[in-house]
Amino acid sequence: MHEHAGFDEPTTIASGRFIRLMRRGTWEFVERLGTSGAVCIIAVTDDRKLLLIEQPRPAMNGLVIELPAGLVGDGEDAGEPGSAAANRELIEETGYEAAHIEEVAEGPITPGLSNERVALFLASGLRRVGPGGGVDGEQITLHEVPLPEVEAFLRDQVARGRTVDLKVYTALHFARRLG
Repeated sequence: MHEHAGFDEPTTIASGRFIRLMRRGTWEFVERLGTSGAVCIIAVTDDRKLLLIEQPRPAMNGLVIELPAGLVGDGEDAGEPGSAAANRELIEETGYEAAHIEEVAEGPITPGLSNERVALFLASGLRRVGPGGGVDGEQITLHEVPLPEVEAFLRDQVARGRTVDLKVYTALHFARRLG
């Protein structure tokens, strides 16, 4: 898979339903179970609005502004390619489907805490095909924010007590490629 720079094999400290706490040498980290990775979608509408979602995150004890995102190959979707997972999650969370979806970056999210990797997909040619809002009890609110207003929107959300996922700021770099 990836070069391991001579590290020892990890040992399991504890295991739950979705994650496992591991130790490699003296370092402890989290490993996600039952998936081949994660995707985040940088979705820009034809009228240059960035699609952001808001949802409660127990680990953050509050609402978080994020990119549409999800796991690859979990559950009944085992073996799906990242682009298919990205479009599936985009539809589930926002109600939009992408005519064009391209992987623009891939790497670790929090390499000091987890071995989880995420692929960023740039999605365009969007059309509304469903209600969005998530599945299985997810409480997702969609925000369609004009690209020139994203920074001001995010400042306002922070002032209102929301947390902003840092990948949203990364998304601006790629979203601006579309025009």
